[in-house]
Amino acid sequence: MVLTGKPVVVTGADGFIGTACCRRMQASGRTVQRIVHARAASGATEDVVAIDLARAPPDQLARALRGAFAVVHLAGRAHVMKEVAPDADAAYKAANVDTTERLALAAVAAGVHRFVFASTVKVNGESTLPGRPLKPGDPAAPRDAYARSKLAAERMLAQVASGTSMTVTNLRLPLVYGRGARGNFRRLVDAVAARRVLPLGAIDNRRSLVALDNLLHAIDAVLDAPSPVAGTHFVADANAISTPALVRAIAAALGVAPRLVPVPVPALRLAGALCRRADAVARLTESLEVDTGSLSRATSWRPRPVSIDAASVGAAGSEA
Repeated sequence: MVLTGKPVVVTGADGFIGTACCRRMQASGRTVQRIVHARAASGATEDVVAIDLARAPPDQLARALRGAFAVVHLAGRAHVMKEVAPDADAAYKAANVDTTERLALAAVAAGVHRFVFASTVKVNGESTLPGRPLKPGDPAAPRDAYARSKLAAERMLAQVASGTSMTVTNLRLPLVYGRGARGNFRRLVDAVAARRVLPLGAIDNRRSLVALDNLLHAIDAVLDAPSPVAGTHFVADANAISTPALVRAIAAALGVAPRLVPVPVPALRLAGALCRRADAVARLTESLEVDTGSLSRATSWRPRPVSIDAASVGAAGSEA
């Protein structure tokens, strides 16, 4: 049920999540204003606005948001495996903190009621102990520039919204999978599709993931909640999954046999250290689970189980 007929503004609307988010909102009857960094001449439509969020004058930002009920902020500098910026913290701060602050101030000025911010589970660290999923109130433990920037943005948004009529909802996301996904998920799909031997068969971990469709349902639920949903919440599928199980699910969706070899985890970690890929090995071998209960209690959203199908492993597209 769409709570209001007022527009929802989506930033990063041409990215992996943004494209699907706008498509879903329009199909459900929402009025959507899509904000992109640069308008493609061939795809110019009335509901697309090209704005450089980092440099646009405040009055231009406020005009773009005027009359909107909510902002879903998906634009930003995404996590990268191989950082090339000379000052990663500065680069992430500019894109994910300073730009978000400019947008949030404009949203307050425009009378926006709800601001949904796409954050990351990495704010709380890189791993969890068995049976100890992360909860929204757990201490922050960011370990890289990307996670630090998202935490700083969450804290800044709380300050900007304080004393105003705008409610901020931070959604901390694990790996998002689905058609068009890139990054770690795409690399794993490509490896399975290429029938590569993967030395991951002995791993016994639990990783939370979120299907793109599951995430979009969560965003809808936040927008349509009768009472504003404030604070920070995790979004993930109903069950965590081990790395070998994920490989088998991808293989089944592709219609190929998985080539898993049970190499002991200590040997994988040693190899990762020797090859300077310790962080990558840790992501494959360690657990990282989250508790989504707070969002389910605050909204109508209920997480769905992990579902890797042919659509999930489709061709890669844009990345938010």
